[in-house]
Amino acid sequence: MSTPGIVLLVWCVAAVLQTLGWIWQKRRRNAGIVDALWALGLAIAAVLCAALGQGAVLPRALLAFCGGVWGLRLAWHLWRRVRGEAEDGRYAQLRTRWHEDQRKWFAFFQFQAGLVALFALPFLAVASNADPAPQWIVAALAIWIISVAGEALADRQLATFRADPAQRGRTCRVGLWRYSRHPNYFFEWLHWFTYVFLALGSPSVRLAAAGPLVMYVFLRWLSGIPFTEAQALRTRGDDYRDYQRTTSMLLPWFPRRSP
Repeated sequence: MSTPGIVLLVWCVAAVLQTLGWIWQKRRRNAGIVDALWALGLAIAAVLCAALGQGAVLPRALLAFCGGVWGLRLAWHLWRRVRGEAEDGRYAQLRTRWHEDQRKWFAFFQFQAGLVALFALPFLAVASNADPAPQWIVAALAIWIISVAGEALADRQLATFRADPAQRGRTCRVGLWRYSRHPNYFFEWLHWFTYVFLALGSPSVRLAAAGPLVMYVFLRWLSGIPFTEAQALRTRGDDYRDYQRTTSMLLPWFPRRSP
């Protein structure tokens, strides 16, 4: 199958998933399902690109494994939060602002389907790599292990903190959250370098390089950190402002003293 054909197939699958998610949120009034379906869509995209690509077997097999496991783990983690908690405050704010206009919600869910197709481009670069070098394969696996383990640890530390009633209304500063305000986002961003190394030697390697760049832009300025921190300031106020003053935004670093 041609590259445009694979992208179209990925987009169609993601669009169907997000349409089902839109119906679910309409009934449950919980739009958090969109994030879980985004991660699931990328897991499926990795497997599809690996199966339909024309490159060597090894990078395609690693693409299916790394992209599939990463996406499924994240999707499951997000789904558990969605089904067990009230709607995320970020989406509750949008629901109030949009006055339950389901046309806007449908467009929002379909936009996420488009993002799945966009972030599948690095997968295509890996799937077309016919001559991977062993050292880059090793580097890719090392990055993948660190990033997936780090993101899972950050998620577990935050979930444990939030489950403690004594910590309600307070900011998590334990474990990795002492060194970064968003360690889960940091490791999610780091994960995309896996496909840069797996694609080295491919004629489409620039597509893979766009993965961590575009993800950083989205996390830093568009959809990740700005919305998350705005919600944290609404709910935790001065406690979170102090956290902002003392803790690195994304890249883990030693905390500063509070003035």
